[in-house]
This record gives sequence, structure tokens and C-alpha cells, in this order.
Amino acid sequence: MGIEFQRVTKRYPGGTVAVDDLSLTAEDGTITVLVGPSGCGKTTSLRMINRMVDPTAGTVLLDGRDIRDSRAAQLRRGIGYVIQHAGLFPHRTVLDNIATVPRLCGWGRSSARDRARELLDTVGMSGDVAERYPPQLSGGQQQRVGVARALAADPPVLLMDEPFSAVDPVVRAELQDELLRLQSRLGKTIVFVTHDIDEAVLLGDRVAVLRVGGTLAQVGTPSQVLRHPVDDFVAAFVGKDRGYRGLSFISAAGVRVDSVTTVRLGESPVVTDSWQLAVNEEQQPRGWLPPKSAVSGGLVESDLLSGGSLYRKGAPVRGALDAALSSPSGLGVVVNDYGQAVGTVRAHQILDVIENTTTDDATEIGH
Repeated sequence: MGIEFQRVTKRYPGGTVAVDDLSLTAEDGTITVLVGPSGCGKTTSLRMINRMVDPTAGTVLLDGRDIRDSRAAQLRRGIGYVIQHAGLFPHRTVLDNIATVPRLCGWGRSSARDRARELLDTVGMSGDVAERYPPQLSGGQQQRVGVARALAADPPVLLMDEPFSAVDPVVRAELQDELLRLQSRLGKTIVFVTHDIDEAVLLGDRVAVLRVGGTLAQVGTPSQVLRHPVDDFVAAFVGKDRGYRGLSFISAAGVRVDSVTTVRLGESPVVTDSWQLAVNEEQQPRGWLPPKSAVSGGLVESDLLSGGSLYRKGAPVRGALDAALSSPSGLGVVVNDYGQAVGTVRAHQILDVIENTTTDDATEIGH
């Protein structure tokens, strides 16, 4: 179910223009990210889709129909909405929060709660939180519940207004990964608002950059926006390191993965002149043992140096380079989908692949 803005303007009493002549399409089954500085009309544009704000001029179409042809309450029941602080009802349990929209749509209490339990699993939460109340949850858990509630009535459209900006960076990364995982399964039409260009290029199939005053500066794939900003404003907004961000769209398939010497926690390592990667029983990396390290007794994590970031095999080249540069050994650890160490990469190997990759033959990484 696609969304289309046709020359939409929002002007408030007093003359302030929040959105100015916006024409933009969010295609069916994709994530469109609205990004830009404060005061550029991102949230206003989002709220015009579910009629929390009505445009002064122009038309917003949902699946080809003018949204003004539907009653606002009816329209909103078919559109999921996730905001920055989850917006959960503090006096209702997690289960009843998620069941709210299905109940408003006429579902019986039992079927609505069954749907809520199913969605807890969908967003990666265990059932033991079902009878807790929102104040008893962490910020990340509350945001997951907010996403579950937005999905409860299986809406074709999901609006997300800076949903992950109030949590710490580790939880934020987990929630971003969770959203991409859900989208790969559910294929919703998602409009996502953020002020963070890294989040925009990570999540968006298309990125729309808005400038202060509510005008559209540029819209395109993340790669297009990073590599070919249309003017100085977009270039400044995406940042001077946009070339590094652009590595997110180059495949690392040509990077050679070398073998690595590993030692298991609890064992007595042999003293060598080389770095050794410590792993647990599941072959998952736990850190590096420096050269010529003598360990008495079994190896424990306090004997190790932090291993830096990990590179999942098959991901873009940016992750491989970051793994190599952040590792104390200079060896980026490559893991499979189960988090098991399968080898290492060096920065010079990755840079050789980048140097040999032109814009024309760079592989776009889809979502």
C-alpha cells in the first residue's frame, strides 16, 4: 500500500510553514526514511499521513485514495504508529497494551490477547513480560512493545517517529536490526523519521532529505544520497565522512578471508609470537591473547584484550574494514550467522578491494 504526497503544504496560523510543496512517494513494501535537521517538517509530514495533522494545501494519497475520504479514527486503526517513548499505557499490562488496537477493531478479548502473545515472540521478547507493566520494563523493552502494539492489527502501513532515539547505542543497534528482520518477513510500507543520517542509510530503501522550511532537498537510494548529494546543504548534512558511509553499499565478496589460530577458554595456551583468538565452547570470539603471553592455568577472559567489532561474512565491506581497524591485533574477526569465528581479514586486503571497485560495478546491498 503506497503513500504519495502531492504538492503538500502545511502552514500554521501566524504564517509559519512547516512543510512546503512536498511531492514524495513511499512505495509499497519499502522503508522510506525522512531525515533532516530540527525544524524541517519531518514529523509534521509523517503525521499528515494518519491525519493527526491536516495539510493546508495539496493531497496525501494512501493506496491511491485521498486520506480525507476516510474518517480519521477509522484511518488510524489501519496504520501502525510508533513514537520515541513508546507511548504505552502505564496502567495496562504489556499484553493489554498490545491488544489495544485489535480490541478497538472489534476483536474479542481472548483473540486479541492471543495475538498479543504471538507478537511478543515476533519482536523478540519472552512471554514472561506479558503481565508486567511498562514502568517495569527497560527503555528497549518498551520500544519493542510499542512496535508490537503498532503491528497488532496487521496494518499495511507503519509510521515510526524517531522510535529508537531515546535508548542507548547498543540497544538502538539491536532495535534497528530487529526492524530490518521484521521488515524482511512482513513487507510493510514504512515511513521512518530520524535526524541521524547513519540510521537513515542503514534502514532506508529510499532516503528523503528535508531542509529547514519543510522543502525536499533530495530523495534517492542511500547510495545515491551519499555518493551524489545534489547541493552543498545535502553534502554538509550527510557529513564529510560520507565516503566511509558509502562503503555500506559495496560488497566484501572479493575480500580474502584468512585462517586464524584459536585457543579455547579454560585451556592452557602455548606461548607463541603470534596473536591468538580466544573462543568459547561454541567457537564464538571472546578476545585476543597477545603474542608471547604466558598464562598460568586455564585461559580466562581477564587474560584477553577486547577483540573490536566483528564482521559477519557476507555483509558490506564497511563492516570488514571497521573490524580490522578496531582490532588490537590488526586482524578483523569474521563470523558466520551463528557468531562462530571462521577467519580474519586485514585492512590492506579490504582497501585493495575498495580500490578495485568502481561506482559502476559496486554491488548495492538490499534490505
